[in-house]
Amino acid sequence: MDPVIVVGGGPVGLTLSLALAAQGVPSVVLDEGPGTEEPRPARTVVLREDTADLVGRLGCRELDRAGLRWSGWRSMRRKQLVRNVPLNGGGGDADEVPLTGLLPAPLHVTQHALSAALRAAADKEPLVQRVPLSRIDTLEQDPDGITVHTRKPGSTWWRGSYLVGCDGARSTVRKLLDIRFPGRTAVERHAVAALRAELPWPDEAVLHRQPPWRTGGAEVSARPLPDGVWRLDWLLPPRGELVTPEALITRIRDTLAGWCGETPAYELLDTGVHTLHHRLARRWRKQRAFLAGDAAHLLGAVGTQGLDEGIRDAENLAWKLAHAWHHGPAEHLLDSYQAERRAAVASRLRAADQSLPILRGGGGLRTLVPGAARGHDTLLSDGHLGCGALGAPPSYSHSPLAPPHTEAHAVVGTPSGAPVADVMVTAPDGTTVRLRERLGQGHPLVVLVAPGTGVWDRRHWQTAGVMPRLTDAVAALPGATELLVTESYPGASAHTVLLVRPDGHLVAAFGGVRPAELLTAARAALGGAPREEREPVEPGDGGDEHDAGREPEPRARVHADGTAGLH
Repeated sequence: MDPVIVVGGGPVGLTLSLALAAQGVPSVVLDEGPGTEEPRPARTVVLREDTADLVGRLGCRELDRAGLRWSGWRSMRRKQLVRNVPLNGGGGDADEVPLTGLLPAPLHVTQHALSAALRAAADKEPLVQRVPLSRIDTLEQDPDGITVHTRKPGSTWWRGSYLVGCDGARSTVRKLLDIRFPGRTAVERHAVAALRAELPWPDEAVLHRQPPWRTGGAEVSARPLPDGVWRLDWLLPPRGELVTPEALITRIRDTLAGWCGETPAYELLDTGVHTLHHRLARRWRKQRAFLAGDAAHLLGAVGTQGLDEGIRDAENLAWKLAHAWHHGPAEHLLDSYQAERRAAVASRLRAADQSLPILRGGGGLRTLVPGAARGHDTLLSDGHLGCGALGAPPSYSHSPLAPPHTEAHAVVGTPSGAPVADVMVTAPDGTTVRLRERLGQGHPLVVLVAPGTGVWDRRHWQTAGVMPRLTDAVAALPGATELLVTESYPGASAHTVLLVRPDGHLVAAFGGVRPAELLTAARAALGGAPREEREPVEPGDGGDEHDAGREPEPRARVHADGTAGLH
């Protein structure tokens, strides 16, 4: 079968290609650029716990050395400290034992370091082929696959089973597919500087609202990187203010003096102006072509993280493409990518748009969020710390892959559709690992909660209690499913059984071994009945409600020269 074509060699495209390779699917990464990236210390990304773990599993385990996990979060307003939040695993030690009750520390890393780590991992992976200087200009689809043409100097035709456009905000793939990209322009603007200096809060991220010096503006943040480097961001008016080098130097000196009492010695490494837009593609799938990352969505205001969402796009889509690649047409499963991820990002955008008037316009919090009692600083911190509607990992509670009557199985602390807790589990080979270490291998997981198993030899408890019956039930599930055992899980009693998707979201939890319900839930999670029980289905459009039931085009070629600009 033909490889998957990934258009775009940035972090999202490389993550997708590596995630596909981990599940035995070859890919060709067509990168418009030269395959390298200029070091820009002021261009950084913040990876949440789940996305940082995913990148680590895909071969970038040394990324913690290139980035920094914050030890705490400090929120200030005028001259007062409003919040001081210690973070779990901060200070850069990736092996630190987690502390109960603390928020996980995000990983702050320069984008060029992240891209370099992903490229290095891709170059070691035989199933990933990177092709630089390959800008596509033609795309055609048919019922059996997809073909694209790349311009000179590497002018050629490429054939793939599926195609994913990870080619950024000005996506050529999106234009060739004639997909609209509505939204808002210049939602926020920030002046940015990367510098090396000693600040009063080593390894802590700082958000200072209404700082008491003249050039502080409405908000300034400082986020640490390794080796004493900091990224500073000043919130600018949406339009009108020209940031000259002289004005930026004045901001830097005033800010450092405001925090340190006087301007300390510093080394300026990089500067820039960062403009944030909010846009959402109308469709994320058109027959065999998909959009992911900035090609599908733009966000980033009030602390939301666009690259985080792009990496989650890649994780969500990879296992579904892998299933279709290995087992044949799976239209309902592939359609669920748009249904789940577009809804999750749309919810994040709505939360940001609702928060902007509160946080930037000076209106009272209760006027737009009825019944809310949280302060502005807490609300703004959510996006940066991965909490609430602005930052928490997505839950696919209304997924088309949800089995029937999942609400009847609320026997654990994790709702159906939410990411599972990262508990320690015993793997089939007898080793004890984190649950996340078993994700991304292309098959669901079944986890049995069995207190006390840790003190017994595996050969004894494998044949005791409910294990033989559960083993038979798992063997009857469609496809390969891995059976794991854990001593405990939040909110679960003994003999609770969890069914977990390949991307770590809970399908359902059962109070005991229920083979028939487990089978129904597993079939639903894989897009319906097993392949041999389905009627053959032609590749669908995967569009919105206006395209439901539409027959796929028999063959369509679209040329870039004939398309309009960004819609």
